[in-house]
Amino acid sequence: MKFTSTADYVATDDLTLAVNAAVTLERPLLVKGEPGTGKTELARQVAASLDLPILEWHIKSTTRAQQGLYEYDAVSRLRDSQLGDERVHDIGNYIKKGKLWQAFEAEGRVVLLIDEIDKADIEFPNDLLQELDRMEFHVYETGETVRAQHRPIVIITSNNEKELPDAFLRRCFFHYIRFPDADTMRKIVEVHHPGIKDALLTTALTQFYELRETPGLKKKPSTSEVLDWLKLLLAEDLGPEDLKLEGTNALPKLHGALLKNEQDVHLFERLAFMARRQR
Repeated sequence: MKFTSTADYVATDDLTLAVNAAVTLERPLLVKGEPGTGKTELARQVAASLDLPILEWHIKSTTRAQQGLYEYDAVSRLRDSQLGDERVHDIGNYIKKGKLWQAFEAEGRVVLLIDEIDKADIEFPNDLLQELDRMEFHVYETGETVRAQHRPIVIITSNNEKELPDAFLRRCFFHYIRFPDADTMRKIVEVHHPGIKDALLTTALTQFYELRETPGLKKKPSTSEVLDWLKLLLAEDLGPEDLKLEGTNALPKLHGALLKNEQDVHLFERLAFMARRQR
């Protein structure tokens, strides 16, 4: 089973190598990178490339590791016992299986996405160490041990909002998705906007990369944002001549797709003001 680029996803050679290395080593693949560089989509495309089902566990600040295993609803069982419900005699009726349990008991191999693990509490990764290592866990309420019938391909994403514990990192194969260079970005754009005119694409990408490299920019626009921007340019039927920054205008056309806070908009307005004063 070898992962390659798909019709909908351009994977660089080093990313392809990282995915296949993690699969061979049977270790979780930890993927970091700027928001919008395709980390979550990578897991979906790995599943598509290998023709496997995918289970997605999206982590929030309130998510606990136990929820990935199972949750026992003691409150519902108590209520049912008071009402004389027959379901109360089978404790399994009150156990909700988590994403890890579903992955472990799947009839075949699956891709398990643990998305944005750095959003959770700092202890969250450590609480999953044993389960991801041994591929099993114990259900205390029923006394059973759940073991993986087929070891899932685990892909974990992080936006680097907080450091992950060393013990957790040792168990992962790590890859950082670098921001695409211009040539790779062209390939990505061609996947999403096939047939886009070369002159428009060249002008737009030149402007985009210049914007990204502007000193003082608080939030650099991502891959997903440049794709949205190009979609708007195509929808408005704009040509390369329409993108030229002239006179007092230092902001790109439809800049709301690229600049996502007022500080960055004000930065470009100040740059335009300074440019005018120097004339």
